[in-house]
Formats: sequence, structure tokens, C-alpha cells
Amino acid sequence: MDTEQNRCALSKDKLMLFFPKEPDQQWINKIVKKHPGLQVDWVTSVKSDGQPVNEKDLSAECWKDTTLLFADFIPPPAELLSKVRFVQLASAGADIWYDHPVYLRKETVFSNASGVYSPQIAEWVIGTWIMNQRQLVRNQARPVEDPGQYTLCSSGESSGRLRMGVLGYGSIGRQCARIADALGMEVYAYTRSERKTSESRKDDTYRQYCVPNRGDPEGKIPSKWFYGTSQEKVDAFLAQDLDILVISLPLTKDTEKLISYKQFEIMCKKRTFVSNVARGKHIDTEALVAALEKGQIRGAALDVTDPESLPKEHPLWNAPNVYITPHISWMTSDVWGGSIRLLEANLERLNNNEPCINHLVK
Repeated sequence: MDTEQNRCALSKDKLMLFFPKEPDQQWINKIVKKHPGLQVDWVTSVKSDGQPVNEKDLSAECWKDTTLLFADFIPPPAELLSKVRFVQLASAGADIWYDHPVYLRKETVFSNASGVYSPQIAEWVIGTWIMNQRQLVRNQARPVEDPGQYTLCSSGESSGRLRMGVLGYGSIGRQCARIADALGMEVYAYTRSERKTSESRKDDTYRQYCVPNRGDPEGKIPSKWFYGTSQEKVDAFLAQDLDILVISLPLTKDTEKLISYKQFEIMCKKRTFVSNVARGKHIDTEALVAALEKGQIRGAALDVTDPESLPKEHPLWNAPNVYITPHISWMTSDVWGGSIRLLEANLERLNNNEPCINHLVK
């Protein structure tokens, strides 16, 4: 008999959500109804005291027969995931998985969360940029005895006609570019591979499928495109009189300490503002501290650091014109809704034997 359950390609799968929210039974019921036979387990990844749950807190039975995984945690031992065929990452970066046996299995499909957090992170990038440009924090702290003599942000500078360089023109970089364009800024984009044609410049991430009116879906905002994998190509990009450099590229062995002493010297001409929302290891921290102290750059906004978390006694805390947050630029009250919608979309694609959104090419 050809029942609906028999026609469901996910009928023999078990989906495990390891998620920093309490289980949403209404959502679980909806997914099970849509995919008859699919088993759904939801485990909250944060304890009542705010500390993260790790694999040692969960029994092996919890992972048993899991074939589909939503992952918001450091990867557990490979033997617990022996049957997993699909992993939906809750992060845009996949670097903590690169050496994991499950990631190295060719048959296991991995998709990241590229595009889910781009609106929030772009707001953080532009917000910290404007705070520095308009000196909002310093002026807020100044006493105002005579308003007639008070010149708000007298040495500040508006963003119009300034230039943003985006190192890594993915979903986050494209949303930064969209806001910068609205401010009247010129945008230069840097990608690993050449984007010579209009087709190659299009966005094929989650944003394209699930989020309207965001980013740069056609790749039309940048006035210039740069590309390459060598340090020389990156240095040539940094020499383009950038007023702000947004670092939003994946961390690989090739991109560790991509920005160091020489690169800060290159940016010294324009005193580029450096905004890092990717990974702390992209920047040589000692070189960054020196650049800030010497005034080679006008400032830096860091949502990521190396090391992370940054020790209390670290000299970066006392460097001038630096904004530091503990890897939370993505956090807003509504952020997890995007993750759930992406997971839903990929479950539908798995059921239809279609390529998953944000499928990672290993």
C-alpha cells in the first residue's frame, strides 16, 4: 500500500536538535506531520545556570540512531555520530569541524548557517563604525555646561563618499555592503575565486532562498572586485585607500594571521578602520595592538579575538580606539527563527533529494 509515510524519504530518520532554546512542541508536531515517520529529539544546549551542555552531560543513548543533526556545539566524539548523514550547522563558520571524522566522511552532507546572522552582524559592523566616526561614546561622556559652546562630534566624519572594503564577500559582507551603499559609501569586494561574470557574482546562500530585501543578491553593489588566494593579492586589496575594512571570510590555514604588521603598514596611509566579525585568528593580535597604539589605523571593532575569550590582563583591552564584544554580534531576540527556517528548508530538500541550501563543498 502506497501510504504517505511510505512516500516520505525521511521516514526512517532521526533528527536531533541540540539547540539553545527550550523544545518547541508545536514546531516538532508540525515537522512530524509534514514528514511522517521522522523522529525528532530536541535537547536544550544551555543549562539553567547559563553554562553550555556538552557531550559528557548526555548519555550515549541520547545520540543513538541519529541520522540528521542540528549542531550548536563543539562536535562530540565520532562514534556517537556513526549514522549521521546530514549536519545543519548553527554557525556560518565550520572551522571547528574541519578535522572531525564525521566532516571528513564524503557521504555526510554539511550545510552552514550563512545568511542567517548577516542582518544582525551587519548592524553591529555599521553601528561600531558610526560610533567611531562620530565619536558618540566620547561625546556622550562629556559634560555640557554651555550648549552654545558644545560642538557635537566636531572632529567626526560622515560616511558618504568613503570606501568600504569587504574581505570575504559572502552573506555578511553583502549585507554590510547594502547598508554602506545606503550611507553613500563606495564598496570594494574581495573573494577567493574570480567573479568575472554577472552570474558568478550572484548570492546562492540562505538569504536568496528565505530572506527578502537583504544583502546584495545580484552582486551589483561593489564598484570593484578583487580576488585571489595569495597574500600579495590581499595586500593589493588593502592598498586601495579603504576607510573601513570588514573581515568576513572563513578561517582556514591560508587565512590565519592574514592581517599582520605589514598589512597594518599598508593601511596606514588611509588609517583604515578594521572591523573583524569572522575569526580572531585572521589578525595577528600583537600587530593589531601595535597598530592601534601607533595610530596606524583609526580604530578597530572586534567581535572576535585571538585568544578568545580575551584574558582580563591582555593589552588589547587598554589599546586606544578599540571596541570589543565577546562574539555576540549575531545575537538578537529573534535570531533563532532564521536557523529553524533554514533547517525546515533543508529537511524539505532532503526529502525531495535536492541539494541542500548552504551545502559545504569539502
